[in-house]
Amino acid sequence: MWQDGLKIKGMGPHCFLQSVAHGVRRLPTPKFVFFCIADHFEPEWNGASKELQRERVGLWRSEYPKLFSDFGDSRGRPPQHTYFYPAEVYDPEHLEELAQLVRMGLGDVEVHLHHDNDNEHRLREFLSNYVRSLHDRHGLLNQDSQGNIRYAFIHGNWALDDSHPDGRWCGVKNEIDVLIDTGCYADLTMPAAPHAAQTSTINQIYYAVDDPNRSKSHDRGKQAEVGGSAPARSLLMIQGPLLLSFRKGIGRPKLENGNLSGSQPPNVDRLDDWLRANVIVKGNPDWLFVKLHTHGANEANSRVLLGPNMVQFHRDLKESAAREGWEYYYVTAREMATLVRQAELGLDRPDFSRLLLPGVAQ
Repeated sequence: MWQDGLKIKGMGPHCFLQSVAHGVRRLPTPKFVFFCIADHFEPEWNGASKELQRERVGLWRSEYPKLFSDFGDSRGRPPQHTYFYPAEVYDPEHLEELAQLVRMGLGDVEVHLHHDNDNEHRLREFLSNYVRSLHDRHGLLNQDSQGNIRYAFIHGNWALDDSHPDGRWCGVKNEIDVLIDTGCYADLTMPAAPHAAQTSTINQIYYAVDDPNRSKSHDRGKQAEVGGSAPARSLLMIQGPLLLSFRKGIGRPKLENGNLSGSQPPNVDRLDDWLRANVIVKGNPDWLFVKLHTHGANEANSRVLLGPNMVQFHRDLKESAAREGWEYYYVTAREMATLVRQAELGLDRPDFSRLLLPGVAQ
């Protein structure tokens, strides 16, 4: 793009220079590292038949417990997987399969949405009905002390708040306000790079306030910090790592965006880059948040996520934590949002007895 002929779609100069800075910085020295895998889980991907969709969901239902139930993080808890299931293709059969994994203590289900040429009224009604179905029919999601159902969100096609540069795949410029009103406590869409919907803000946990007169209100916001508070009517944004990797043996620098896939399998070398992104609550470098993403229903990806490669990664993760002297914890999207709030409150250690509390205090 601007350096040695390297071009990365979706990254403006400011974002590019930030990623370079993150890529060459020294490894941080946290005390606690929290890992969340946010899965854009799409059984219907590529026009799959009903039978193929069943096979894709059934594979996760059968194999995930076999492979990962015996692993344990620094408190003995198995790996967690958060399935962001698309609202527009709601299938009660698939959701019930995933709900069984939730009841086994192996993850959670949250809200994913692809939409196009939408409007505020239709979106508000659609999301409200969907989260009610997830909660009432499948026992998913959580309620706050006022009885409101709370959820985390990922936007399909990366187009949160009408941010797609060609004007497609949303249509609602006040989408952040709609999400807040329907119970959303955090968005985990970013990073989008190399897609052009990528925000200028990278490697941060921050709060976005909607401007209903323009798209992409989440491009910048107020960073979460110790002793700080969320601005009025703001949505918590939890970003995953985004940086240029300068790892030995990879040739030219490559984009590291926290994607777990057949072409980007997890390994201990990538772990160093995820840590270098240094996604923290400002003022608390001891707590480091690693939000990864995937499209786990895609066969090319499920072969990695439900195979020897991922098993080895969990083994390597345990060894790395012991060698480097930090504790590591597998968390769901909701739990990561709750830990962000604990960090803002200035806790010295994470309080896991309170991770079951729904949502984030507003």
